[in-house]
Amino acid sequence: QVQFVESGGGLVQPGGSLRLSCAGSRSIFRFRFYDMGWYRQAPGKQRDMVASITAGGSTDYADSVKGRFTISRDNTKNTLFLQMNSLKPEDTAVYYCNRVGVVDGPSNADRWGQGTQVTVSS
Repeated sequence: QVQFVESGGGLVQPGGSLRLSCAGSRSIFRFRFYDMGWYRQAPGKQRDMVASITAGGSTDYADSVKGRFTISRDNTKNTLFLQMNSLKPEDTAVYYCNRVGVVDGPSNADRWGQGTQVTVSS
């Protein structure tokens, strides 16, 4: 049931940058109407939203990433992006994308993909 595939993660040093991509299926013909978000989950912690973008292009960010991360979308390609700059060790997590509002619980486990690992370490 996974509709999005995340990519672009990797190992970077503090202060480095990564650009994550979230590829939606071409069969998601209403993608342009979705509010989309990037989420992350560190080991042993819950999954939290770090950035969102509405269908109209309005963005919002968690305080922890403001000024460092930029969310964007390409509706012609059903793709979501997250540009991450000035990365810190505390940004280390698995990053996921999804529609905003998808409840994180056992009944929706199959609505989340594998994510992409971001590791910030010296």
